[in-house]
Amino acid sequence: MTAAVTATNDRLWQNIRDEAQRAVASDPIFGRSLAEAVLAHDGLAAALADLIGHRLGGTAAEQARFTGFSRDAFRDAPELIEAAGRDLQAIVRSDPAIAGPLAPLLHFKGYVALQAWRVSNWLWHHDQRDAALLFQNEASNVLQVSIHPAASIGSSVYLDHATGIVIGANVGIGDEVTILQNVSIGRGNELPTRSPRIGSGVFIGAGATILGDIRIGDFARIGADTVVIADVPNGCTAVGNPARLTNCPEPASAA
Repeated sequence: MTAAVTATNDRLWQNIRDEAQRAVASDPIFGRSLAEAVLAHDGLAAALADLIGHRLGGTAAEQARFTGFSRDAFRDAPELIEAAGRDLQAIVRSDPAIAGPLAPLLHFKGYVALQAWRVSNWLWHHDQRDAALLFQNEASNVLQVSIHPAASIGSSVYLDHATGIVIGANVGIGDEVTILQNVSIGRGNELPTRSPRIGSGVFIGAGATILGDIRIGDFARIGADTVVIADVPNGCTAVGNPARLTNCPEPASAA
């Protein structure tokens, strides 16, 4: 990580700690769990690894295993923590009900599921595919979010509500994308089978389905329950089943 990124993450972690300390002061009973989840750790990487372990593991041994894999990934690839910090900040920016980073860190299952996927993706690319698929399976069972380790996802991504999200192998998703609940993104029936590429700044509404060898352009919007099986140009809105385009920028409308 660059010095600027390290400084940003240090500020983020200090903000999380400050928020946790205020919560401890106002509610000592709840504060005990905060002390274990946040204040006992020296940085976001350690806290996040522990959080992933506790959310995915059912037994103490399973928790230790998931935590250990996560620590290894974060130590080997600091860019995962950079992305995790950006994901957390994206939630704070996007959700008007959130005042600070502590609540989404501790309580938003979409955030935990996304960070667990980042670990699984690291494992997948380091020839630990059984462990990577174990992460996917447990995140699916426990958090109702199934993201294949071979997918590609940028940073500042927000899985909002996050129940019923399925993202298949080799799907590509850009930066600053928001995905609501019950969204499926994956391969279609055409041969050879290929997966969608989602651009940056895209919003995908609840219940949407995006299938096949297609591209969703930057800053496009996919309406709730829309079924998309063809390209969506940059900046367009797709609605309906099958999807039709609306609110496109002038060049796309003329085309």
